[in-house]
Amino acid sequence: MIIIDKKISPKELSKIAKNLFGDMVKAVVDVEKEVVVLDAELHADEEALLLSKESKQNNLWGINLYPEFYGKEEFIEFDSMINIRPSQGNMSRGVDDEKIRKTITNIINNQITNKWYSTKH
Repeated sequence: MIIIDKKISPKELSKIAKNLFGDMVKAVVDVEKEVVVLDAELHADEEALLLSKESKQNNLWGINLYPEFYGKEEFIEFDSMINIRPSQGNMSRGVDDEKIRKTITNIINNQITNKWYSTKH
């Protein structure tokens, strides 16, 4: 597992994807601390790592990243068993709250960036 503490490129994310699933990387995002964990077989393992680092469970959301779709809507898939939280009003494996989805998207777009693109804009 990798805790993202600096920006990585889509190319680096593609290399990570090849380690386990080929075209996809599981990730858990702490929306409060703006921390991302990548590269595990299960979202629950990434969640456990963040909990051991004093993250709060209600701030952790599981997603899947598809490097080949970087820059497109299909890049981030909001789907994980850890997201089912009736106590928070999230009844699905997705992320039902639009505000939380937007926060996750912003964190991911900030951490995974095409360095050439970001220097031009």
